Amino acid sequence: MHKRDSQQKFCFFKEKSLMERILISGCLLGLSVRYDNKIQPVKNKCIRMWRNEGRLVVVCPEVDGGLSTPRPPAEIVAGSGEDVLTGDAVIHNAAGLDVTQAFITGAHTALELTQQFHIRMAILKEKSPSCGSGFIYDGTFSRRLVSGRGVTAALLVKNGVAVFSEKNIGAACEFLGTL
Repeated sequence: MHKRDSQQKFCFFKEKSLMERILISGCLLGLSVRYDNKIQPVKNKCIRMWRNEGRLVVVCPEVDGGLSTPRPPAEIVAGSGEDVLTGDAVIHNAAGLDVTQAFITGAHTALELTQQFHIRMAILKEKSPSCGSGFIYDGTFSRRLVSGRGVTAALLVKNGVAVFSEKNIGAACEFLGTL
């Protein structure tokens, strides 16, 4: 198991560049931060190009919030990321432990990165209780999906950041062209 030091940030950008930055989930780049420690990078020409251009600022809200890798899967119980942020829902892991605060802390770390680097768009991992932008699991650990956002995605959207998933990188590419 490993934890990433909360001060350690992965950034794939050139310091002096003035180009638009993109926040991206570390698991989508193949970093070993997924709950199950599996490495599953997304292979996409836009992501490769953005990485080569130095646009990407990498985040894993769950690890940044203090959770280790590997860790038990977690789901939002009876709500969405917005509900977690207002205190109307919680996040439990498969062992029944309340891990809500780690998810909130990680979401605020992601928000701080968007503010620090003036980031206006993010590509986050769909279905994640942190990063899901359209779908999350229903909180019963039955692998049933429901419409909703994870905590980080909800906080970023609330603060004006456009959030895309790995399923709609083409739309993210088009959106970048409008910035």
